Parts: sequence; C-alpha cells; structure tokens
Amino acid sequence: MGRLEGRTAVITGAASGIGRAASLIFAHEGARVVCVDRADAVAETVEMVIRAGGKAVAMTGDAGDDAFVKSYIDRAQAEFGSLDIVWANAGISGGFTPLHEQTADYWAEILRVNLIGAFLAVKYASVPMIAAGKGAIICTASVAGIRSGAGGPAYSASKAGVVSLVQTAANELYGTGVRINAIAPGLIETGMTKPIFDGARARGNEDKIGQLNPLTRYGVPEEIARAGLFLASDDASYVNGQTLPVDGGLSTSHPVVRRKR
Repeated sequence: MGRLEGRTAVITGAASGIGRAASLIFAHEGARVVCVDRADAVAETVEMVIRAGGKAVAMTGDAGDDAFVKSYIDRAQAEFGSLDIVWANAGISGGFTPLHEQTADYWAEILRVNLIGAFLAVKYASVPMIAAGKGAIICTASVAGIRSGAGGPAYSASKAGVVSLVQTAANELYGTGVRINAIAPGLIETGMTKPIFDGARARGNEDKIGQLNPLTRYGVPEEIARAGLFLASDDASYVNGQTLPVDGGLSTSHPVVRRKR
C-alpha cells in the first residue's frame, strides 16, 4: 500500500519541474492525479504516470482564472470520486526586470497567478474537503517569500502572500479536519530557473550554483516533491499552517552577493 493509496490529488504546474515530479511520485504512492498546467506538455506528464502504472488525467488552463480553478476541482471529483489533496504549485517568476522598470500590470499578473491562484485553489478545494471532514492542501511558496535575497520584488511579495495565506487559511479552516501547509523551495533546477542555470553553465560556473547555502548545491524537483508527499500524507497529520523550507539551509541566513547600482 502506498502512502496515498485510494486518494485523489490535484497538482497544478504539472507540465514540468516540481509539478511533474510530484505527479509521478504521488501516483507511485497510489494517488489518482489530475495534472493541471497551461502548457500542453502536461499531457506528457500524464503519459509518464500511466506508463508507470498510475492513473492520471490532464487539464490545460490558467491557474489564476476563477472558473478554471473551479473546473479542475470539479473534474477531480467527477473523474475519481473524491478530492483528498490539492497542491497549488503553478507560478511565474516575472524574470529579472529591474524594480524601476516594473509596472502595476507586471505586479498584478504575478500576484494573480502566484497568490490569487493559490487562494482560488484553497477556496474551491476546501468545500468538498470540509464536507468530507479531511483533506490536505499544499501551496508552493518560496524562500524568496521569507526574506530578501532570493527573488525579485513582485515574485517575493507574491510568495510572502502565500505564506500568509497558509497561516490565515489554517485558522479559517479551524475544526474542519482540513490541513493546509506551504513548501518554500530554494534554488531548484526547473523551467523557471533555466536562465540562471544556462547562464552559469555558459560561463563555466556550474559548480558555483547553489554555493550560498550550507549544502553548497542546488536542488532538484524530486526533493521538493518528496517534501510535498510528506505534507500530503498521514505522516504530517499534525502539521498545519506551516511553511516548510526545502532549500539546503539557505533561509537560515539568505546570504546574497550585493550588486552595485
């Protein structure tokens, strides 16, 4: 028996990176997975799950769109008969636009996807979970949302909002049996961080990627997915309203190389 045997999980941002790794690991542990992403490659994730003997379906759409979020919650229940786990993982970084060049629209889009998307997942997932008296919700935050030095201003603010959302939602869900927690990844090699890794490799500095954390290395998506598996499973039955950094120790100090203006 897997740790998630007989449960239904929704994972957003499942076309690649952390979301794909989580889809594969959750399915291996017995979950039936609704894989969600705006990219068509989410279908490839589902194919990988099925080839490995798991059960999954794909949905494409905008994780920050109200109607679409409701639709993936409804699809999970219609397809597999329950909703036990939702991981609101989809997000965007906004790139490296300097602060003085950022606009209100730029901020609004990052907040819409990263924070409002997570809120909508919590809003709609909590309804059937409350009715069932149980459920686990996970949101992807970031060490950038804990303190400065790990992301741009808009991205960091959006992830700080996710940390706060998890804390406040845990109390909004008081007495329901529904748990909600966040994971704060450090530097992980994903599609979002590809420019950082490509740049370092082009300069011959690959061995320096991740050097600022005490483990002196970067992480891989599977390491975040395994942390998510813990939070989704009964092993974390008494963990609620928390943000778990999975960052090699980076958030203990957030050392950063200062750039002169």
